[in-house]
Amino acid sequence: MRDVRRSLYAASGAFALVAAGLAVPVVAGAQAQGGSTEYLVLVEQGADRAQALAAVKAAGGEVVKENANLGTITVRAASSGFASQVSASGAVEGATRSRPIGQLPRAKPAQIEQENRGQGAKSKSAAKGSKSLDPLDAQLWGLKMVRSDLARKVQPGKKQVKVGVLDSGIDARNPDIAPNFDWKLSRNFASDLPEIDGPCEFRGCVDPVGWDDSGHGTHVAGTIGAAVNGLGVSGVAPNVSLVEIRGGQDSGFVFLGPVLDALTYAGDVGLDVVNMSFYVDPWLYNCTNNPADSPEAQLEQRTTIRAMQRALNYAHKKDVTLVGSLGNNHEDLGKPRTDISSPDFGDVPPYPRPIDNATCVDLPVEGAHVIGVSALGPSSKKADYSNYGVEQAEVSAPGGWFRDYFGTPDHRVNENLILSTYPVNTLQADGLVDAAGNITPAGVTGGVQKQCKPGVTDYTKCGYYNWLQGTSMASPHATGVAALIVSEYGKKGRGNSFGLDPDRVRNILLGSAQERACPNPPLVSYANEGRPAEFDALCEGNRSFNGFYGHGIVDAWAAVTRY
Repeated sequence: MRDVRRSLYAASGAFALVAAGLAVPVVAGAQAQGGSTEYLVLVEQGADRAQALAAVKAAGGEVVKENANLGTITVRAASSGFASQVSASGAVEGATRSRPIGQLPRAKPAQIEQENRGQGAKSKSAAKGSKSLDPLDAQLWGLKMVRSDLARKVQPGKKQVKVGVLDSGIDARNPDIAPNFDWKLSRNFASDLPEIDGPCEFRGCVDPVGWDDSGHGTHVAGTIGAAVNGLGVSGVAPNVSLVEIRGGQDSGFVFLGPVLDALTYAGDVGLDVVNMSFYVDPWLYNCTNNPADSPEAQLEQRTTIRAMQRALNYAHKKDVTLVGSLGNNHEDLGKPRTDISSPDFGDVPPYPRPIDNATCVDLPVEGAHVIGVSALGPSSKKADYSNYGVEQAEVSAPGGWFRDYFGTPDHRVNENLILSTYPVNTLQADGLVDAAGNITPAGVTGGVQKQCKPGVTDYTKCGYYNWLQGTSMASPHATGVAALIVSEYGKKGRGNSFGLDPDRVRNILLGSAQERACPNPPLVSYANEGRPAEFDALCEGNRSFNGFYGHGIVDAWAAVTRY
């Protein structure tokens, strides 16, 4: 499906899951009435399931499926009053919208990740390749910053280490992705919504595994684990397996239901690491009792918090290391500004919401067990857009910064962003590649690149590469290092299992990071880069731990050699 307003994200969960043991599809009775909204009902822990199902029916809901491991029920119902009515049952902890049906969510802007487009971007002179790396790796300053180029000589990753990409999908056609893509385990948990994603391309509005119309998930996957194969780029952990656990839409939203199902599945099938470069829509911050919100909105957010915590706890107990992006809202997550962007779908337009740090969370990154990652530019400075703060920034990693190197020839060049794998179909839809697979003038300006194996004339079998920036690009660098840690120190378990306790992965990742002190002075202005005072950022802490770098810049070499 073609996205109609991309940045990443969206999600939904209207179809029965194919993973055994994850969800129990339920056929609704003849009396059940369809509705215009999909809800996620959270069953009270220890409550009678039959009582909860009866409450759903009494409130006019039609059961679509269940996730028995988390105690959630996906329901279609009329939008008026269902959540409050079903939540009145003692067997139900809460209910929240899972996705819109027949409503058009408001657009999520993509200015940050694709800032180089239409900004007079230029490119540096072609860099010379390295004999030991893939042809485009000389442009991957991020690999050098995290010292993956050194680490792979000791530990390039093991195929039995499986990394889940909870994102918009992965283009498995890309020759840098194909060698490491796990077709057997990959799943799509999000069906496309024509109202927000455009006309359905595949039967049932469900994109097949190995397909990505957004590009975001493919870019993330390449940074984590693009193969070393003499073509294109290589990833931080080039020998690990990549598992698509799609929870996001083509259009840029991520809704609750598919995220819960994807995290449950990750635990059930034994994934080692999961990357999460998103926040759960429709609320930028979910609060337990924000006075600015209606009672129904408060109920919705409390349910989202509790359901996400169940899913994160479930995955963690199943030995999944969870890594998340800190976000691109240029704010201290411990001192959040008023939220003016939420809710981003539904009948109520966004409104100003003062955010209380004690009762509001940005999910999933502020959920338990999630390693939060801030974004750096090639100069190692915090990118102006990156969120930060001593409460949430645990490590930092290359995320790209188009405006880095102010006052030098390297200011506003494509190479300040992160280059990675990208679907040709998305590039064609954006006008960066033509119908014959050739890079257009706009694509050349944007730095799009193409690599084909000798003798290959079918462009769909070539690799395409694009520049993006964001904490979404920083998180996969940390995820790749986490995958190398599991590869180096993991142990065999029962049967053919292999893995490492996620708390140990976290300790090694944080303990091996390259310490960086706050800048001097610690209050950083980005006025030279053209940013208003709202972007000013105060770095708090010391060299060993601070709000810009966390415990430091992730270091693949140190992580696989010092423990």
